[in-house]
Amino acid sequence: MRGQAVTLLWRAGIAAALVCAIGMLPWLSHTDPALTVLKARSADRDPTPEVLADIRSQLGLDDGPLHLLGQWLGGLWHGDAGRSWISGSEVTPAVLQALGVSLLLMAVALAVAVVLAALICARTLWLGAHRRLDGRRAGGSGSAVLAALPEFLTASVLATVVGVQLGWLPALGWYGPRWTVLPALALGLPAGAVLGRLLDDLLPGAFTEPWALAATARGLPGRTVARQALRRCLPGLLPNTGLFVVGLTGGSVTVEQIFDIPGLGRTTLQAALAQDLPVLQAGTLALVLLAAAAAGLAQLLARLLTGPALRDGALPSLHRPSPPTPTILPFVYGGLLVGVIALGLPGDPLALDTAERLKAPSWVHPFGTDALGRDVLARVAHGALDTLLLAFAITVVTLLTGVALGLLPRLTGPLVDTVTALPPVLVALLVTAVVGSGTATPALAVAAVAWTPLAAHTSALLRQERAALHLTATRALGAGTWYLLRHELLPAVVPPVTRHALLRLPGIALALASLAFLGLGAQPPSPEWGLLLAENQPYAERAPWAVLAPAAVLALLGALAVTAASGARGGSRRPTAGGGVRLGRRRRRRTEPVVHLPEQPSATEKLVKSE
Repeated sequence: MRGQAVTLLWRAGIAAALVCAIGMLPWLSHTDPALTVLKARSADRDPTPEVLADIRSQLGLDDGPLHLLGQWLGGLWHGDAGRSWISGSEVTPAVLQALGVSLLLMAVALAVAVVLAALICARTLWLGAHRRLDGRRAGGSGSAVLAALPEFLTASVLATVVGVQLGWLPALGWYGPRWTVLPALALGLPAGAVLGRLLDDLLPGAFTEPWALAATARGLPGRTVARQALRRCLPGLLPNTGLFVVGLTGGSVTVEQIFDIPGLGRTTLQAALAQDLPVLQAGTLALVLLAAAAAGLAQLLARLLTGPALRDGALPSLHRPSPPTPTILPFVYGGLLVGVIALGLPGDPLALDTAERLKAPSWVHPFGTDALGRDVLARVAHGALDTLLLAFAITVVTLLTGVALGLLPRLTGPLVDTVTALPPVLVALLVTAVVGSGTATPALAVAAVAWTPLAAHTSALLRQERAALHLTATRALGAGTWYLLRHELLPAVVPPVTRHALLRLPGIALALASLAFLGLGAQPPSPEWGLLLAENQPYAERAPWAVLAPAAVLALLGALAVTAASGARGGSRRPTAGGGVRLGRRRRRRTEPVVHLPEQPSATEKLVKSE
């Protein structure tokens, strides 16, 4: 009870610090909020000293940020979040309406993600139910392509092809259920691909647990075993699902922009750009509260699914080291990626030729040309050097940070939930306000939020691994905390989290691309991939090759990351039923002692028997 109170206070402190930082945003960025508000109200009006003084008097800017923040916090106790500095309307009804739109869009997108994740795991579930896995892994190239597709590109293609050219579904606005289909597909397909790969990575370990072997030996139907294996793996995935819920609600800025959806992400972005602090603070607070609710619900569901086995330390280890699966797919994808880069490097990415504008692919220009006549292949190849190196560096940093902070769930749990609630665009604006604009600003903004899913994954796996039977036996043999951490916990947690980080490598590149798409990343004439997509997206209907080329390279990067992650596995040592521990340097070459525990049915076995 005391620990929960401390966690609640820590969460409230983080949320308060975040809201205060947002309230100080104009002063941190050394900009005049009166000038920004004037441009948002009327861009044609001259910013004379009299006009700016009148705006400062209306908004109370002369009283300072602390007075404004205290006044805004005082109104929250009565449900009043103030009035918008731009429109003058009440903030609370507008934010609640935008939140309702985003929640509906999130629910439909989450349903799409769940369906896609089920399709990705279907083969593994079928093989495991019929005892035919035999160390084989399900394919991941198709899901990697879906995970690597930028949301804004998917949204643009769906809006152009399905909405405009074919006319099957509406592409703009928000007037009913039919208007939710296309944006939900754009958001749900990448999220479902990532969730499906994470779940597919856990399922083989569940099918090798003693309860699954016993259930099969007793003749239980394969669908029952598959259903219980799915239930066994979901607790390790629920924290990341909660993060997806928050990300789909507040992070869908680009999709809401393309489809003209009045959601919370778009509302928060417009308020941030216009420095409309009452709307920005209220929107951020709503996202933080949603993140806290999603995290609490995920923890509750995980406890319900795991049952008393988590409390009693009676869980089998879900992550057993297995030999790598030999495959040539990573080399094939890597060779293709290197070939594309090598083929385009000799070209000049900045050479202009207006007579060759939007030319189709040919022998001279294999990927065609863009709106300025520049060779797309040369720009993709030169942009790959910066994009790939930067994305890989951020992935390594976020992996180390996520694992380190994930080992301290009580300290970092509220921090993970709060950081996840922030749209990347808002983080980029905060980073710009603190460190200034520059080439490193997008990388810092992405790195500031990209560690959270890895930390959540680490905490979820660590919680289950600490309740494993072999860890109880090892502790009974006298192993200390550091020994357990180095030889039992980290070897079980680090490999799946590393594969998760590799799976998110294309997502890091996409996050950089999204900031560039919104004008907060690389600036022209840089050949950065996100900027290429942003520059060529208006010509997607006339010259689709200019958009498809960088998108295809991103998809190739995703396929390479997933196939490489499937091969990144531990050694062939498999722990015994009770686990083994070697204590002392002189006994390292001897056979590991086996601790025989009384054969008591676990909570999962009891559940299978009840079926």
